[in-house]
Amino acid sequence: MLKVHDREGNLSIDLIRQIAEYGKDKCEFVIVEGILYKNRYGEMLNNLIRFYNQKTYTYYFDLSFEETVIRHNSSSKKMEFGEDSLCAWWNPKNYLGVEGEMILTNDRSQNDVLKLILNQLQK
Repeated sequence: MLKVHDREGNLSIDLIRQIAEYGKDKCEFVIVEGILYKNRYGEMLNNLIRFYNQKTYTYYFDLSFEETVIRHNSSSKKMEFGEDSLCAWWNPKNYLGVEGEMILTNDRSQNDVLKLILNQLQK
């Protein structure tokens, strides 16, 4: 179900919501991540933020395409898809636009981002 074509109304949208809601009060942390276009996933993500009573952290990787390719090529998924797929998925400045959304840019290394997230979770 999560390997469906990513288009409006696809099965994964509701499934992601159900899994995230299931984790409330059962898991210490629930993480929803991916290439989640605002026009397809925005309503569901905003509903999850309300469901979690605003106790959420929202991050948007606002990286240049070149930096995206560099980071992808250093990841374990580099053999699953390549630059052509990244280009097809590219949708810059697709912010969710919620209060507290952190925009992460090229100047933050992957380690910097990890430290930021871990520090926020420990508060």
